[in-house]
Amino acid sequence: MEKFLFIVNPIAGGGKAGRLIPIIRQTMDKIGLEYDIVVTQRPGDATKLAIESAMIGYGTLIAVGGDGTVNEVARGILESGEGRLGILPSGTGNDLARSLNIDFDPLKAIDIVIKGNRKDVDVGFVNGKIFLNIASIGFDSETVKNTESIKKRIRSNIAYIIGVIVTLLKFKDKKMELDIDGVKMDERITLIAVGNGKYYGGGLKILPMAIPNDDYFDICVVKKVSRLKLLFLFPTIFKGNHIKLKKYVKIYKAKKIMVRTGDRAYLNIDGEVYDVEKETLFVMGDKKLPIIVD
Repeated sequence: MEKFLFIVNPIAGGGKAGRLIPIIRQTMDKIGLEYDIVVTQRPGDATKLAIESAMIGYGTLIAVGGDGTVNEVARGILESGEGRLGILPSGTGNDLARSLNIDFDPLKAIDIVIKGNRKDVDVGFVNGKIFLNIASIGFDSETVKNTESIKKRIRSNIAYIIGVIVTLLKFKDKKMELDIDGVKMDERITLIAVGNGKYYGGGLKILPMAIPNDDYFDICVVKKVSRLKLLFLFPTIFKGNHIKLKKYVKIYKAKKIMVRTGDRAYLNIDGEVYDVEKETLFVMGDKKLPIIVD
């Protein structure tokens, strides 16, 4: 019989993930399936738990949290070579779930985990770190960095909007050298987003043409724009209409992207922010990750 393990990040979504534990128990007990629930204590726990659990026979490992929790559980599945990923979206952004059309309603999401279909999804690497959805450098990564402190006071998607406004006030475009499968650019860039999914930032449709299992990244490059133009460009991203602004926005497909920048910048990997290195290499992985979708 299939064994399910729910890996819960109790602080995700301002505690929302932790509050789903009684719902998970009630639903799984009613169905009568074999399952367990474990709760993470610190960053990195979800990966360790996923590795250990996959190796002892848990076939489906469900990440209960946001995109960071999903990334950690996925890493454990890939490292162990065992198990499938389920997602019970309960973080702030939940953008991978949105890209894969996984319902945000917990009962419907559990139903997908139990009855859904397997989809083998592309796995990207950026400087050795895996990402499933989107990784980026520039305006949006600085927005995520600013939003981190705002989230301590405001636990909703409004935190991201406030982060955007704060970033608009102080952002400076970055001098970058780009090599996108041999297409080279050397200019000032507002942002570059590389990914398998369509959405990030809690619902911004930055890569509307992305397909999560076509073996290619989609890349969005926004060239240098004034703050005023950026203010008007930003709302178009909600529906993916920014790609029509071809003077400023370029879309590519590629398997390998090199970014070099001498300016201080941040790297956003599935919602987690890191200091950018002088060279940032995005590479499409050889393995795919099995995920349960509707």
